Amino acid sequence: MCGIIGYIGNKNAAPIIMEGLGRLEYRGYDSAGLATIHKGKLFITKCKGRISDLESLLKKRPLMGNVGLGHTRWATHGKPSTINAHPHADSLGRIAVVHNGIIENFNDLKKNLEKDGYKFLSETDTEVVAHLISKFYRGDLEGAVKKALKKIKGSYSLGIISRDHPDEIIAARHDSPLAIGLGREENFIVSDISAILNHTKKVIYLSDDETAVITKDTVKISDLKGRTVPKKVDTISYTTEEAQKSGFSHFMLKEIYEQPHVLSRIFSHYVTAKGAIRFEHLNIENSLLKKIENVIIIACGTAYHAGLVGKYIIESFVRIPVWADLGSEFRYRDPIIREKTLVIAISQSGETADTLAAVRQAKKNKVKIISICNVLGSSLTRESDSTIYTQAGPEISVASTKAFTAQIMILYLLGLYLADLRGTLSKDYIHKAISCLREIPHKQKNILESARNIKAIAKRHLHFGAFLYLGRNINFPIALEGALKLKEISYIPSEGYPAGEMKHGPIALIDEYRAVVCIANDSFIFDKMISNVQEILARRGKIIAIATSGNAQIKDYLKEIIFIPKIEDIFSPLITIIPLQLLAYYIADLKGYDVDKPRNLAKSVTVE
Repeated sequence: MCGIIGYIGNKNAAPIIMEGLGRLEYRGYDSAGLATIHKGKLFITKCKGRISDLESLLKKRPLMGNVGLGHTRWATHGKPSTINAHPHADSLGRIAVVHNGIIENFNDLKKNLEKDGYKFLSETDTEVVAHLISKFYRGDLEGAVKKALKKIKGSYSLGIISRDHPDEIIAARHDSPLAIGLGREENFIVSDISAILNHTKKVIYLSDDETAVITKDTVKISDLKGRTVPKKVDTISYTTEEAQKSGFSHFMLKEIYEQPHVLSRIFSHYVTAKGAIRFEHLNIENSLLKKIENVIIIACGTAYHAGLVGKYIIESFVRIPVWADLGSEFRYRDPIIREKTLVIAISQSGETADTLAAVRQAKKNKVKIISICNVLGSSLTRESDSTIYTQAGPEISVASTKAFTAQIMILYLLGLYLADLRGTLSKDYIHKAISCLREIPHKQKNILESARNIKAIAKRHLHFGAFLYLGRNINFPIALEGALKLKEISYIPSEGYPAGEMKHGPIALIDEYRAVVCIANDSFIFDKMISNVQEILARRGKIIAIATSGNAQIKDYLKEIIFIPKIEDIFSPLITIIPLQLLAYYIADLKGYDVDKPRNLAKSVTVE
């Protein structure tokens, strides 16, 4: 949530920061701001609204200076407004701060600062940080920052500049991502590396409770006790082009169409030409994996739906109990974690606050953690014993699509890997399963080629005020995900439900004003879904069906059908989700909504 970028070097900072903010806007877009230092003075320009509104202000009054900070906001404290936008300054106009995260004890800190005579202008928690630093400042900016951080409870990634120190940026983090980009005679701070790929691919990831003093030529990292911390430099593998729209009208549509390529890339990375699954950096001994008695999958949002699919996969392949748990619920109950439990944590960004907190709780029980993640060097990967990267490349749209199918593909491969290791599936079945999975990208392309038909169906259903999504067995989580996609970007109330439970409540909602999406692909429970279809039709519900190509029976009941390629039911989620993603996208787009930046949402939920 929120986007931070800072620059220090020989160039004018403002254009570089604005370019980066444009790429970070998906992380927050209710207000934005920029601070620079020029000729010993601190200048701040900020406003409510989008980056384009900030650009308009800067055209009228450009900011100069070789050091600066930029921020695009997703509101946590205080309504979207110019005064609540970042950067925030101290009362003397000497220090500017940008912040991602939440200062949990800001109210107590604010009361104490007000007693000391400090005047607050905004409703934000962040302004506390600026005044705290000012309170402790005695000529040593880094020292003042560290003293302030020791008073703060909560999560933060911070960028700080001061007119008294025009040749440095101070950065700090705790439970919120922040990286340092390394250039030639210039350096950066950034909350998401996609913002600086035009300038450098060399990055250092800050860990919790580390601060950095950054000049144009040097980076010094230390802990809160002042001890120097050695850090490795990572090189980003994906390109700037991967983070651009490439001719698509929205990032979401581009990322939907990228899914066949992503799944092929996963195969080329983890499966040999002979069909053997290789997780080269799975830092858990096979002897331990053979003894695992149960699995807990921890995730939030779309990643949780992938985890639910993973429950079906692993239980079917490995024959051990699997629980999929929401990170936000796991951390606030007393979960039963046994010695031989394996925890699988799933997060696109690797910075999801509730998932991270749940993992830290699980680690207290000394169990092994495997993370499924898309971001190299993220917090989750550092907390885990082992990480399987999804190889999805940057996902910019707030509504996740390609990361979701990448997570599911990894879960299939992990399930087959464990089954092979433990002997719960025959070699012949594993070989056939891998061959089937290898065909998934081609089958996805077939669906994408019929996107025009899905758009036409979307157009005919724009007027419906609510949607119900029904799925059974391994496609129940896909019904949940389809409903989530629609509500995220079109703001239409939509609910995913297991089809067998329809008579236990949701059937009361069905009438001619509600659309029902039924996942009715060929499976051993197809006849059960047809029974649901008949019950809905009897109540004048309007049905869109996802059905297997060549199924003539469903044509006897329905007209609005999206046909998908035939596939074994256990592997069908990677196929059935594609038309649901497209349906949600086209409904939102045809309604004129900003698909990539849905209201009230942000890409990476780094606060509780």
